[in-house]
Amino acid sequence: MTGSLRAARLATFAFFALNGFLLGMWIVHIPAIEHRAGIDHATLGRLLLVLGAGAVAGMRIAGPLTDRAGGRVIVPLSAVLCAAALVLPGLATDAWTLGAALLVLGLGNGALDVAMNAHAVQVERGYGRPVMSAFHATFSIGGVLAALTGARTLSWGWSPAAALGAAAVLGAAVAAAAAPALLRSGREPGAASPARRRTPRRIWGLAVLALMVMLCEGVANDWSVLHLRELDASPGTAALAYGAFSAAMTAGRLLADRVAARTGPVVVLRNGAALAALGLAGAALSPWAAPALIGWAVFGAGLSGCVPQLFSAAGHHDRDAAGANVSRVAGLGYLGMLAGPAVIGPLTQVMPLGLTFFLPVALCAAAASAAGLVRPRPGVTARPAAGRESGVSA
Repeated sequence: MTGSLRAARLATFAFFALNGFLLGMWIVHIPAIEHRAGIDHATLGRLLLVLGAGAVAGMRIAGPLTDRAGGRVIVPLSAVLCAAALVLPGLATDAWTLGAALLVLGLGNGALDVAMNAHAVQVERGYGRPVMSAFHATFSIGGVLAALTGARTLSWGWSPAAALGAAAVLGAAVAAAAAPALLRSGREPGAASPARRRTPRRIWGLAVLALMVMLCEGVANDWSVLHLRELDASPGTAALAYGAFSAAMTAGRLLADRVAARTGPVVVLRNGAALAALGLAGAALSPWAAPALIGWAVFGAGLSGCVPQLFSAAGHHDRDAAGANVSRVAGLGYLGMLAGPAVIGPLTQVMPLGLTFFLPVALCAAAASAAGLVRPRPGVTARPAAGRESGVSA
């Protein structure tokens, strides 16, 4: 292992943390931005779909571009775009300008998401062992830093434009500092353009699994706190539901790489999805808040290693189309995360909220049964190679 590879791993950590930080700064300032734009919750909900559409478009654009130009070019460019776009929602004065701002922010966030994951696959290939889950844990840590930073700037009376502008400047500086350490493209000279290749059925299978797993994450993001409130928990206690889920997911991702190295990705996905199903079922059936909190934590721990295995499997399927394949899996998975609240909401009209959670329970069970899809292809390994194959330049 060379110093260049270690530096590239540290730089990749920086970009994952930066992505989580930038997205978290937007989330922290949503109430203030909503007030400034003069819109209600229903309008905000529709505008968040615009953010999602921009993210999916950014993913689809950045994937093939990363395969052609390499992560060393596309990752920092996407990061700077995402950072610059972060300022726009803070300047919005109505629904139209906020919608345009969120479209650009989504575009930058989606592009950065795919580009940094494709580069993470290249780093993982150089290391010859699983390292993807730790990158995703760093994304979560970036979100925590954003929550702390946003809380402080709000207490100081900073406007959304000022706080998001400062975050944008910091983001651009981090991107510029980390960019030189990224690996050069590992693309085979003369390889066929990924855009001209037919997407393998395995990639679509991984994408469907990502949709199911990330829909489950979306359910936790949007419904865990409300679930505790329905169990007569106080607002403070109810907020712990999402906190327990997030903390368990972050801790699980810090450990998942070691587990995957010992047992393989199939075991991580199968056992993790099964554990998530048990945790959410326990939360759904509990009539008391305390056991439900434990259930949400188990749910987060189970899901923690699932998405990184799917992204890693997609990236390693074809080294010359890693970006395009990751973009397909991430794009469909992101749609699943957006679909979580949209699916659960109507079901609450015909059954109690707790019972609706058995839909994501079933999806977790299905993901566990289909875990064999992440098994490495015969003859394809992540062993480190010298020179160009590991992406380390001389």
